[in-house]
Parts: sequence; C-alpha cells; structure tokens
Amino acid sequence: MIPYTTAELMSVCISRQVRDGEVLAQGLATPLVAAGYLLAWHTHAPHCYFASAIGQSVCREGAPLGLARVEELWLDKALATFGFVQAVADLLPRAKPKEFFRPGQVDAHGNFNNLFFGRDPSRPRFRLPGSGGIPDVTVCLTDVCLYVPRHSRVVFVESVDWVSGLGHSPGRRHGAGARYLLSDLAQFDFAAGRMRLTHLHPGVEREKVIEKTGFALEVAEPLPSTAPPSEEELRLLREVVDPLGVRDLELMSGARRREAIRAILGRELDAAA
Repeated sequence: MIPYTTAELMSVCISRQVRDGEVLAQGLATPLVAAGYLLAWHTHAPHCYFASAIGQSVCREGAPLGLARVEELWLDKALATFGFVQAVADLLPRAKPKEFFRPGQVDAHGNFNNLFFGRDPSRPRFRLPGSGGIPDVTVCLTDVCLYVPRHSRVVFVESVDWVSGLGHSPGRRHGAGARYLLSDLAQFDFAAGRMRLTHLHPGVEREKVIEKTGFALEVAEPLPSTAPPSEEELRLLREVVDPLGVRDLELMSGARRREAIRAILGRELDAAA
C-alpha cells in the first residue's frame, strides 16, 4: 500500500460522500473539501455542479486548487454568478446542495459555532471566521456535512457558546441537521440525531477518539476501519487535483502554515510565468 497523509485520507473520505449529479457547495478556505469534490468529479461523479463562494459562481468544471489565481479560475469557468444575498436566499435553498462546513465548536447534536468563543458578545475570548450564510442555509438544507481537521475537546464540546449552524434541535420545522462528520481521527453519523462514531481511521484507537471528545460519544458496533485511499485516488490527488499540496494547509498552524503558503505561492507563480 502506498503511504498517504491525513489530508489525503480526509479528502478521499469527502469524495466518497459525493453522488453523481449533485450540486456541491464550497465555502472559502476549505481546500480539503475542494480536493474531495474534484476527486469525485474525476472519478465517480462527472456530472456534478459546483456552487462556490469563491466568485459566487456555479460551474460544471472544477477549478484546480491554488492560492494566487483561484478566484480568476472560478470566474473563468462560471456558468452563472450570483450576489451573496441572492445565493443564500434564492439559489441554495432551492438547489439544496451538499455542503461541508468546518465548525469552530460542535455539540453532540450537530449544532455548531463559527462566531466566537465566549458567552459575552462584547468581550469574546476568541473570534472565529464568522457564520456567513450558515444560519440561513442550515435551516433548509437536507445534506449538511461537517469536517474537523484537528479533533479535540476545544471543538467537540458539551454545549456550543453560540449556535450559528442548526443541528438536530427539537422543534426545527425545515431542513435537517448534519448527517455526517469527518475528523482527522474518524468518521461519524447522526443516525438518531446524536453524533455516533462509525469508522476509525487506520491506526487510531477508539479510546483516543473518546478522550478527545468533550461529550459522551455513541459508538457503532461493529466499528470498522476507514478504507484507505486507492493508488488511483492518490495519483489523481497528487498529480491532477492538487499538485501544489494546498489540501495540507488545513492541518497546519502557525509558522509551519505560513511557510507552506509561501512555498505554494512561489510554485504557483513560477508555473504561471
């Protein structure tokens, strides 16, 4: 078996959730998701549509991963472009795409927070990227998925500080809560409205996942291992979908991430010269 990285395994897992012909919504700064969507498009789902917050456009052809020219590539390939309000209020509720969101906090029922840590909005402990259109679309979408590149008790909490994405909450009238969650350790579902461990990634122990989750975790029995990437999936990721390695950035932080961004930009600009 060819060695693979955690980022490659996560992108492959995302790819395997895609069905042919779906509308795939992609947010900003989500290269693991973009790589997974493109891998699906190159393999088993060639008839998908891509609805991207980058350029607020809808495409049939996926833009290759990059940093310096990514907005230009989306706009060049767009079938149509939409304003933000139009996309959130008109396009997404009607098209009902599949979308992967990256939560800053998530509870056992799939409610998630992308606003800030802390209960006092005037004095947040830490600001998160913001909710964008998440509050609008999670009340109507039926194929919401979540992903967490670094599984920890900071993210998986008993109670989120603020709900910006609606989960399996009592009394909700439309849409559905998250149906799938992927982390760097395992895969989960919400079959009974509560997060359940369904697959362990190769080499990960059940106890490690439980230890790094801040609430009581339901566990499926039997508990299989995530199928590793195939040789062809790895070839496509590395040579066609993301030869620059943009997918790795979501698992990095600090100085290592800054160095990787500089290196990717250098290679991308050299290739365009």
